[in-house]
Amino acid sequence: MSTHTNDAAADTIRRYVSLLESGSADDLVALFAEDATVEDPVGSAVRSGRESIREFFNTLENLERRTELTILRVVADEAAFAFTITFTAGDTPLCLQPIDTVMFNANGEIRSLRSYFAPSDMTPV
Repeated sequence: MSTHTNDAAADTIRRYVSLLESGSADDLVALFAEDATVEDPVGSAVRSGRESIREFFNTLENLERRTELTILRVVADEAAFAFTITFTAGDTPLCLQPIDTVMFNANGEIRSLRSYFAPSDMTPV
């Protein structure tokens, strides 16, 4: 793949992490292919299609949250990245640092996202 494609994929990941902080579910879903899948976290039920993925991201909309991309690697039509998300659940501020993998389709849309973390990885801030 060309450098341009890798740059576009990296831009999509940067936008994804930014939208996790301040975007709506619709903003996030716009990055995904119609038939995309999300497994977040790995081992949980796989969400398939934009409507199912939208329902998943709806849970973020009412949370105060901050994100920071810490590592990003793009190779061909795949990417792996780590980021930090800090959010408040109830009265407890929590921090999570998942490692996600993404596969892109020919249009540059996310066709698969898998997030690696366990509940024990969430730490109080």
